[in-house]
Amino acid sequence: MPQQHFGLIGLAVMGENLALNIARNGFPISVYNRTPEKTKAFMADERAQGLPLQATFTPKELVESLEQPRRILMMVKAGDPVDEMIAQLKPFLEQGDILIDGGNSLFADTKRRTETLEENGLRFIGMGVSGGEEGALKGPSLMPGGTEAAYQELAPILNKIAAQVDDGPCVTYIGAGGAGHYVKMVHNGIEYGDMQLIAEAYDLLKTVLGLSHTELHEVFQEWDTTDELQSFLIKITANIFTYLDPETQQPLVELILDQAGQKGTGRWTVMSALELGVPIPTITAAVNARIMSAFKAERVEAAPILTGPTASFTGDRNHFIDQVRDALYCSKICSYAQGMALMSTASQQLEFNLNLSEIARIWKGGCIIQAGFLNKIKAAFADDPALPNLLLAPEFKQTILDRQEAWREVMATAARMGIPVPAFSASLDYFDSYRRDRLPQNLTQAQRDYFGAHTYQRIDKEGTFHTEWIEGEETTP
Repeated sequence: MPQQHFGLIGLAVMGENLALNIARNGFPISVYNRTPEKTKAFMADERAQGLPLQATFTPKELVESLEQPRRILMMVKAGDPVDEMIAQLKPFLEQGDILIDGGNSLFADTKRRTETLEENGLRFIGMGVSGGEEGALKGPSLMPGGTEAAYQELAPILNKIAAQVDDGPCVTYIGAGGAGHYVKMVHNGIEYGDMQLIAEAYDLLKTVLGLSHTELHEVFQEWDTTDELQSFLIKITANIFTYLDPETQQPLVELILDQAGQKGTGRWTVMSALELGVPIPTITAAVNARIMSAFKAERVEAAPILTGPTASFTGDRNHFIDQVRDALYCSKICSYAQGMALMSTASQQLEFNLNLSEIARIWKGGCIIQAGFLNKIKAAFADDPALPNLLLAPEFKQTILDRQEAWREVMATAARMGIPVPAFSASLDYFDSYRRDRLPQNLTQAQRDYFGAHTYQRIDKEGTFHTEWIEGEETTP
């Protein structure tokens, strides 16, 4: 009789660490990788010794090694490889078996796969997994969506392997279809925003104040002790500044080429926001900043030609550090507000039925954007599940009102000294746009009506109107 409780396909870094995590938590697991040598190397790894792990070398052998209903986690590259792996497994699967896609798949693909497999009597879970190598091994944040009955069968395993925080494991049923991968996509979009905001804070402190890497480490280390900024990303940033290149003894971060890569989830977040009509300017600015960084050769050529201001900083050094901290926190709030607003709209329009408070809770541990202030976000949406925007939650509203002067002064300093801060600026613009009861798009509507007869509405009359602008005659279409 088959004894293995779980199967895993794909033994790259995330896959092998998840396999170890599952086995360490007492669940016998079979593993398979399309390259047999990788499977053999994994089984020979000292970390695997003594654990309930079984090597398999074909999809058929993997399936036959598992108890029914079979539970198989695929940790393969998103896109066609997922469909190809499903096609290889299907001939050996039986009704009620559960396939889980743990990669960063596009949520629309997950929805399609869920529907197709359910038609064949199989069950499918699209599960976002966040936490990187360490999280996969010690406890990630898990965002499973798809067939709810399948999730309930998987819950005893997922609850054990997920990160554990003060109010439970960092996993919950997200919603139907592609909901799990949608939430993971937005998580990654927020992650883009967080990373860009931290990079801009670093640039300001280094360029305006000339802080050494020891001083930068001290600043970020201190920020990581605060309720506002304590987070995984702030912590690792502080650590990065202490690492010296073994060959040159220079700070390694300064030897790294300033071209940032991306795998698509940030871009997908922006595309979804455009399709759903939700403004996420901080996340968009972060994606654009990575794209701009790729133009390294052009920037090097432009640098001596397109000269900027020659202003220098003459203010109080410690005061400016505090202002940057406040600007970072205010911008961070705006970035999360945008991500939560996007998920709220997607929940309605895509029928995900998302619980934003619970999503904030499972992000408190294991994942890349884990941060202390997620407790406040969780509480805000628990108090008011219909909260239209995080900026309106009492605590966040007051925080920004109290700190916006510092935020604006940091933006002014950056402009005077020619330092690009696209995500900081986008966050402040988002706040200023959201708080104003009248924006200049009345002129935009007039222009659209002038050149294209697109019509407009008035603030003093009911109905829709069009004007022949040259003659000045208004009509009702």
